[in-house]
Amino acid sequence: MEFEKDIEKLNIEFLKDKPLKDFTTFKIGGMARYIVFPKTAAELGEVIKLARKNQMDWKVLGNFSNVLVSEKGFDGVIITTVRMDFYKIDQNVIEAECGCMISQVAKKACENNLKGLEFAAGIPGTVGGAVYMNAGAYDGEIKDVFEFAEVLDENLNVVKLEKADMRFSYRHSRLKEEKLILLKATFRLQYAQKGDVLPIEKANEFNRRRREKQPLLYPSAGSIFKRPAGYFAGKLIEDAGLKGYRIGNACISEKHAGFIVNLGGASAEDVRKLIFHAQKTVYEKFGVLLEPEVEFIGEFETPLFEPDSKC
Repeated sequence: MEFEKDIEKLNIEFLKDKPLKDFTTFKIGGMARYIVFPKTAAELGEVIKLARKNQMDWKVLGNFSNVLVSEKGFDGVIITTVRMDFYKIDQNVIEAECGCMISQVAKKACENNLKGLEFAAGIPGTVGGAVYMNAGAYDGEIKDVFEFAEVLDENLNVVKLEKADMRFSYRHSRLKEEKLILLKATFRLQYAQKGDVLPIEKANEFNRRRREKQPLLYPSAGSIFKRPAGYFAGKLIEDAGLKGYRIGNACISEKHAGFIVNLGGASAEDVRKLIFHAQKTVYEKFGVLLEPEVEFIGEFETPLFEPDSKC
């Protein structure tokens, strides 16, 4: 195929006809026609040009940590940024490429006595994914430390966006609204002062809480639902009596009801059915509509619940 020949000419690493379950943290997902690993912003742009030239669907992902991929897979080009992983620390400023693991950036910040990213020390995604969804935990969010970013716009021009340009809100950024791809982000942190809890100690404490409260022994995509205003999704699901409820090998975690876990061999449709059931049950009991936090890739037979749904 022309796309394949062009990628080979550019000497960009790629895989063909690979199951995405081998990459997703959920361990679920059908085949991708191509998975491509650009190492630079220029290579990323070239891959997109080639996908467009060959009229192929394409999608940019990081660590595959907040996605549910259909068994039908993705008949196009998955571009993963994990090879774009350079970062540098200059005093209290960190510049990190989109494919850096945000947990590693947070760890390095802590080791340099910089505070502000401790909340991210256990988040399994990349810098790109973290900025894209304004990731957060333990009362911290990316927007709290974000200064500016370089992104590719729809025309593949590099554009600089300041914090004020990003339209950050809960689990949301401008990157979700427009066809913008994060290339790198700059974070401004604060030096820990005498008397402060050491950043590394704070990060270790947050990770201890994660191990204690979250079902980290099973594959998952993290919190499956966004936090509804005034509520906690996990508490609503637990109060609805759904802790431990399973469909196939997908299960609402006994440890934390805000997580759906893969007990082994769960299908994407199992998870979608479980999401629908949780949404429907919580809405009928409490009048609160749970909105998925996970991103869906591919085609699904099971819909998401809507209040007027007859399913």
